[in-house]
Amino acid sequence: MPASRTERSLRATFLGIAVNVLLVAVKLAGGLAGRSHALIADAMESLADIFSSLIVWRAVVVAAEPPDREHPYGHGKAEAIAAAVVSTILLMAAAAIAVQAGGKLFQPRDPPKAFTLFILIGVVLVKEAVFRYASRQAGLAESGAVRADAWHHRSDAITSLAAAIGITVCLLGGPPFAYADDVAALFASGVIAWNGWLLLRPALDELMDAAPNSAILAQIRASAAAVPGVRAVEKCRARKTGFQYFVDLHIEVDPQMTVQQGHDIAHRVKDTVRRITPSVHDVLVHVEPAKTQNTAQPDSQPGADSVPDNPRLEP
Repeated sequence: MPASRTERSLRATFLGIAVNVLLVAVKLAGGLAGRSHALIADAMESLADIFSSLIVWRAVVVAAEPPDREHPYGHGKAEAIAAAVVSTILLMAAAAIAVQAGGKLFQPRDPPKAFTLFILIGVVLVKEAVFRYASRQAGLAESGAVRADAWHHRSDAITSLAAAIGITVCLLGGPPFAYADDVAALFASGVIAWNGWLLLRPALDELMDAAPNSAILAQIRASAAAVPGVRAVEKCRARKTGFQYFVDLHIEVDPQMTVQQGHDIAHRVKDTVRRITPSVHDVLVHVEPAKTQNTAQPDSQPGADSVPDNPRLEP
């Protein structure tokens, strides 16, 4: 039996927590014993990963709860909130790493010990494997929160790889190149910050009910227009909640038909849209009399001022 969306999300999240608990201990001990600022910073980033994974875990559980009186549209936005929080943690971790590494960039110190390089190589391999697994599960579950958590693992792999390069330069160049460890940490912080921003933007879009991409709206409009009895699709609006969409459609029908006939067409439109686009959870269809000359604007996501005064007809 295929794993459910929640099971996939939780499986990836729990694996990430277990791996990070182990890696925090290994990297922190190795960084302190081996005098590697980059490895210590890497340990702190993994510690932030644990915290973010706990947030994602709770968000996935909450998002799976059915609609209730207080949340009639369900709890799917819990994942968007978690994705925004996790992305913010990524940005904060990047800033902390940059401040720590930048403050010690030109201070004289001994180069890190050679064994820290082997620790980092192992960390890169482990974290990249966890990223690929979590990213695949996030794609199958269509979870932005799990995707953001997966990128926490990728960012850990990036910081570890940068630290490994910096330590290699230190070991080959000797004391004059001891600062390469901190330069590597600064580079990694920039990569982490950029990915944190890329993950934060879609989470904020979902929380602000931004319009989905035009391909989804075009498919919904085409599906509704193909239903017999629909003369035109005047407006189409959609918003994302979790991995599902809630759609508002305004269709035009023969003005001489009965209310029952219009109601039946609205039902067929709803069923057709949901069948052709499975990510659509619900469709609210507003039926209007067809105009002799259609003056409707093709805008698929109009503002609030374009909502007509006609009463809605809900199937």
